[in-house]
Amino acid sequence: MLRKALITLVLGAALPAQVKLGPLTLTGSLRTRVEAWDWFQGDGDNTYAYPGTVLRLGIGRQKPNYDWQIELAAPVLLGLPDNAIAPGAQGQLGLGATYFAANDRSRNSAMVFAKQAFVRFKNLGGNEAHSLRLGRFEFVDGTEVVPKNPTLAALKRDRIGHRLLGNFVWSHAGRSLDGVHYVFNTAKTNLTFVGAQPTRGVFQTDGWGRLNTAVGYLALTRPVAWNKRQTGEWRLFALHYHDWRDILKTDNRDTALRRADHGNLRIATFGGHYLHSLDTGAGTFDLLVWGALQTGRWGTLRHRAGAGSVEGGYQPLAFRRLKPWVRAGYLYGSGDDNPSDQAHRTFFQVLPTPRWYARFPFYNLMNNQDIYSALYLRPHKSFTVRTEFHSLRLTDRNDFWYQGGGAFQPWTFGYTGRPSGGNRGLATLWESSADYQVNPRVGLGFYFANAQGKLVPAGIYPEGRDARLGYVELNYRF
Repeated sequence: MLRKALITLVLGAALPAQVKLGPLTLTGSLRTRVEAWDWFQGDGDNTYAYPGTVLRLGIGRQKPNYDWQIELAAPVLLGLPDNAIAPGAQGQLGLGATYFAANDRSRNSAMVFAKQAFVRFKNLGGNEAHSLRLGRFEFVDGTEVVPKNPTLAALKRDRIGHRLLGNFVWSHAGRSLDGVHYVFNTAKTNLTFVGAQPTRGVFQTDGWGRLNTAVGYLALTRPVAWNKRQTGEWRLFALHYHDWRDILKTDNRDTALRRADHGNLRIATFGGHYLHSLDTGAGTFDLLVWGALQTGRWGTLRHRAGAGSVEGGYQPLAFRRLKPWVRAGYLYGSGDDNPSDQAHRTFFQVLPTPRWYARFPFYNLMNNQDIYSALYLRPHKSFTVRTEFHSLRLTDRNDFWYQGGGAFQPWTFGYTGRPSGGNRGLATLWESSADYQVNPRVGLGFYFANAQGKLVPAGIYPEGRDARLGYVELNYRF
């Protein structure tokens, strides 16, 4: 029963409904969400609510040796707060303010753009292991292969994917890539290469144009089997990022030094992950290890940084009706201890979907340490409850408190930094969500989080160091 529930959770929710129109396949989805923000209290409107909706319509065709797809997206934002940007370090008071600033300071914004438009060639050279995709597409690092083991598949979806390259799916515009995607895939080996430029979007509803940034990604993934059953998986990857936009970088140097630095970002990231699942008479145990090291240039500075995560979980056979999954872990992202030397040591998260790991997205992996625990309950194949606790603190008190998920428009760096005030304590976070799949087409989601701010936000928001976020979401596939 536990295995069936996991398979349904991992695969059933990921497959959209499809409609056939002759040889063509039509796909579509509508997601609407009402977000209620109560940001750390600043000199602006920190409490507000607004709705956001995104409609996606696609058409494509599959043939034995090729397929193609064209998909349009139409994000709509209404009633954004127009007084939620405070002066100085307080900055944007939640993502409502971010959407407002990214869309020409308009309270209402909408656009239609090409989300995906690609052709994929299969069976290259008469070998079905090879495929090549060209055009505009979505890509998420770490999800190149879906393991047959449902525990490993769930871990890859929730705790591996999106860390460094993501489609920013939680935002209403998201992110795509324009470029090439090559895959060599067999039962024992997956080799993936992506070379592309990211598109605009994420918080900006206009997702048409490309950015003056580029990524190159190469990954090798192989399963680990015991007694002919997959019990683990490892991946090695290399990721190169080049940003040649001449804009102000976000780091802990004095503003004058940053304004004088017109150098490009050229950052290479090398890393990997290992997953393992062990079935016993008492239940299923799992282990996750992920790590990455970085080198390159941060403008005029040398860049040397690293990040890592170790996590474990247990699914007991007891309490069969609730199907609990208990998890705990530690995540580390390096910070910069000296803003005056010639080295930049803050881990750079490149182009992730930060909300995958910071569901209340007031933090990310940069200069951050996260000790967390989680409890999943699955009392029904269509219903999942997830509760998490996080103890968050900055890695280095001389660095910033960072937020964001990378480049999304030509004139915005994509990451913001607030001063630590010489402190490390960030917040204690409690969050809970419930997801209900009404039927194969309709899903409902609920989320609420409360962050008890510590010394870092208290130094920036003396009127109120705590923050909350809640939302209700409807997903419809047709």
